[in-house]
Amino acid sequence: MQHLPLQPTVQVPPTNTASAKSKQSFISHLQEAATSNRELKISKHANERLTERNIQISEQEWRVVSDKVFEARAKGVNQPLVLMEQAALIVSAKNATVITAMERTEAKNQLFTNIDGTIVL
Repeated sequence: MQHLPLQPTVQVPPTNTASAKSKQSFISHLQEAATSNRELKISKHANERLTERNIQISEQEWRVVSDKVFEARAKGVNQPLVLMEQAALIVSAKNATVITAMERTEAKNQLFTNIDGTIVL
């Protein structure tokens, strides 16, 4: 019996440009889908609160809130409290939905539970 030293086998994966292109294509499509649907929905409850309290939030402010909520979601935040000049919002980042809303002055007397992040605008 003859002893041969073990030699590691090195396997070089074949370079498949079609596979690399399809992965890149998938990644670009995924990024495009993620950025194109970055709009928050407003729950029926939150919409009623906004109307009852006559809270006006401009389209530009909604864009900023949406961007910050999606940024927070990317960092692992699921349910942030969003403090704006005129309002306080509880948002489900996971579902991209505003759950409830109140005037900022009303928020001073509140205890917020089940939030895992705060966005101050």
